[in-house]
Amino acid sequence: MTKKRVVITGVGAVTPLGNDVPTTWNAIVEGKSGIGPLTRVNAEDFPAKVAAEIKDFDPEKYMHRKEVRKMDKFAQYALAASLMAVEDSGLKITDENATRVGVWIGSGIGGMETFENQFETLLNRGPRRVSPFMIPMMIPDMASGQVSIFLGAKGINSCTVTACASGTNSIGDAFKAIQRGDADAMVTGGAEAPITRMAVAGFCANTALSTNPDPNSASRPFDQNRDGFVIGEGAGIVVLEELEHALRRGATIYAEVVGYGATGDAHHITAPAPEGEGGARAMKIALEDGGLSPEDVGYVNAHGTSTDYNDKFETMAIKEVFGEHAYKLAVSSTKSMTGHLLGAAGGIEAIFTALAIKNGVLPPTINYETPDPECDLDYVPNEARHTELKAAISNSLGFGGHNATLAFRKYE
Repeated sequence: MTKKRVVITGVGAVTPLGNDVPTTWNAIVEGKSGIGPLTRVNAEDFPAKVAAEIKDFDPEKYMHRKEVRKMDKFAQYALAASLMAVEDSGLKITDENATRVGVWIGSGIGGMETFENQFETLLNRGPRRVSPFMIPMMIPDMASGQVSIFLGAKGINSCTVTACASGTNSIGDAFKAIQRGDADAMVTGGAEAPITRMAVAGFCANTALSTNPDPNSASRPFDQNRDGFVIGEGAGIVVLEELEHALRRGATIYAEVVGYGATGDAHHITAPAPEGEGGARAMKIALEDGGLSPEDVGYVNAHGTSTDYNDKFETMAIKEVFGEHAYKLAVSSTKSMTGHLLGAAGGIEAIFTALAIKNGVLPPTINYETPDPECDLDYVPNEARHTELKAAISNSLGFGGHNATLAFRKYE
């Protein structure tokens, strides 16, 4: 069976750098940070003092106030980003094509804020006062569910929950749905709103978060002085389309999605496998799936969380996959600017990778000051770089040993 070709025709995002893709991308290219003091919860209660929070987001620009009250923040972000992506693509969803348009949006945690608020209601006011909307606001698949309802998209409707790989796995799964002919278009990506007392407490308890109180230097992937990730929130959504379907309607094409690799570490609930063995296999599968040789790839959007093991092992995995070519690659972590959006990270990073190819710009890794001898690749330190790209990959790695890689190629 011939694989159908799949392209990105629309992008939408709500991020700590801006509430749309142009604002976010301009900030990325300028090396600006969206990280600031932790304000969503009382910072005095936690060792972590900084976060990458969404600013000035008005959900009523995208939905009625009545709907806002029935949606957790993660679903609001997903819906806003999806509406932007569909508008950007120019895709019209009608009775005639609705069953061929699907939605696949991942979330690592789902409606944590709803869960916390309703648990307090249960304790303080009793079970009869718990909201009837609690369950449909909390479950992680509801971003996909709400987007499907708002758009009238009746095709495959799913959600991949693989912790910090959720967004990348969701896009990869949606890509495969189109490639095998199950859909003509998919609205896909990731969404997360985890800056809550319980989530911040949990990540602090397992010492994953940076305790650096300076927002300007807390997220420093691949730097020797990195000490943990900075928690972030938002959504990144792309519209994927079967190539002929996109060409027939004259759609703008950002990049072609050509490969997807997904593996399991079978090692540990939070730590990556030694030397990034599982991540290396995911990259190899994505390249093979996309018909790419290592030398075709010019850029890796790394998972690059700014944690000790992740950055070291991901570097080792890249060297394992690319051999000598690893030292000619540009590798950067946009989490230095966005923080770590958990299940939404793969969504926004897929957008950054596609825009890097389309615009010929490599996003920088900011706050890179002290090289780590164990992280010895070209991390595009501190300033964006202009260069033509033929192909690029984006990596996401999640608690539970989930590894996912997407391979993109310049559309020709």
